[in-house]
Amino acid sequence: MKYVSTRGGAPSLDFEDVLLAGLARDGGLYVPADWPVLGERQIRAMAGLSYQETAFRVMKPFIGHAVPDADLVRIISEAYAGFGHRAIAPLVQTGRNDWLLELFHGPTLAFKDVAMQVLARLFDHVLEKRGRQITVVGATSGDTGSAAIEAFRGRATSDIFILHPHNRTSEVQRRQMTTVLDANVHNIAVEGSFDDCQAIVKALFNDHAFRDQTALAGVNSINWGRVMAQVVYYFTAAVALGAPGRPVSFTVPTGNFGDIFAGYVAGRMGLPIGRLNIATNVNDILARTFETGRYQVDKVVPSWSPSMDIQISSNFERLLYDAYDRDGGAVQTMMAQQAQSGGFDIDPVRLETLKTTFGAIRVDEDETLATIRSTYAETGEIIDPHTAVGVAAASAARGDGVIPMVTLATAHPAKFPDAVERAIGVRPVLPPRLAGLFEKEERLTVLENDAAAVKAFIRERSRAVAA
Repeated sequence: MKYVSTRGGAPSLDFEDVLLAGLARDGGLYVPADWPVLGERQIRAMAGLSYQETAFRVMKPFIGHAVPDADLVRIISEAYAGFGHRAIAPLVQTGRNDWLLELFHGPTLAFKDVAMQVLARLFDHVLEKRGRQITVVGATSGDTGSAAIEAFRGRATSDIFILHPHNRTSEVQRRQMTTVLDANVHNIAVEGSFDDCQAIVKALFNDHAFRDQTALAGVNSINWGRVMAQVVYYFTAAVALGAPGRPVSFTVPTGNFGDIFAGYVAGRMGLPIGRLNIATNVNDILARTFETGRYQVDKVVPSWSPSMDIQISSNFERLLYDAYDRDGGAVQTMMAQQAQSGGFDIDPVRLETLKTTFGAIRVDEDETLATIRSTYAETGEIIDPHTAVGVAAASAARGDGVIPMVTLATAHPAKFPDAVERAIGVRPVLPPRLAGLFEKEERLTVLENDAAAVKAFIRERSRAVAA
């Protein structure tokens, strides 16, 4: 399997190099040169398989011969050994044909664990084979950081530096990052928004001298390995609900577009997808884009669902690349316009084509709390505010109810206790495995919103520089 950049100006790479590269040298994101397709018989054969067995069958076409089968089986088995539910991503019925896909049974109680636990082990496999040391960097609005730190903590092959917006995550999210005191873990609180953190990470990658000096690698969903591992749960959910015999629709609370893009990839692989509904909070750039055809960055507004407080949805670039018939030059032009003026226009014909698969719904703050309240009253399920955005959007997009609608439950409600308590008067408690989180020592460094300051901090601490 070969991978190409969405901007058309970087060399094609194999899976191992794409895994370590993260962002392409031309600033683009890597995607497979061709989408692998699973036939109807192959998809039907997934019925009754474990999550781990399905993961092997879905990820193998993207990995090819880069990882021997026995090693891939071991990596997948180890990745999910610590999850709190045997199904890894269980379905919970909430209506006649409505379902929640619970993606929060990993070690940090968020959907990011599902991919991050695989990604860290794939990194180790490649790095040990090559005898290399890397510097892992990432930006987080809350959940990516804790999942990445948990996956990479204590690993001999990597140092990890996670940037988060200072005082803009929930306390649980922050403490899940800052109470990990392993020597290879470095938490940086940036005086700014998540978009500022993400912009700094991209600036680090685009400084090729710094990138080479520190052996930089990324764990945000700009890294193809993340998206690849997230494709799996679309297959497990859809097959459990009757695919390929019938289509299944999904509603995904999203900010950076990586999670729902994984659903698009599943569709390209042959999974019958009814609709993919983009659920946004008040930071509604994607809803506005699908309504007006104009992708225009606005100011980030803090919300009850902070992991979605994003205005620059990086993975949307991957979708545009396909929508424009894989014309890297067209994508490069749009990204240059965004950098210069904060936005760009999508060709109306391309937009209408996207609308045959995607819908986009905005859910405001009152609706978010009201949905937590109504879901609890009607089903007894306590959901977090991000999942509530998804449930509200799914209800708005429901249609006739014939096609199953799966809403991705992206985080455990105890990660956002203030929002949940405000909605239903019940403060969700952390699972026993996270007991004592609020008593643990924290370690973090507050830096100004400046790429140069972050570079200096990383240079002084990365073991890859000394190597």
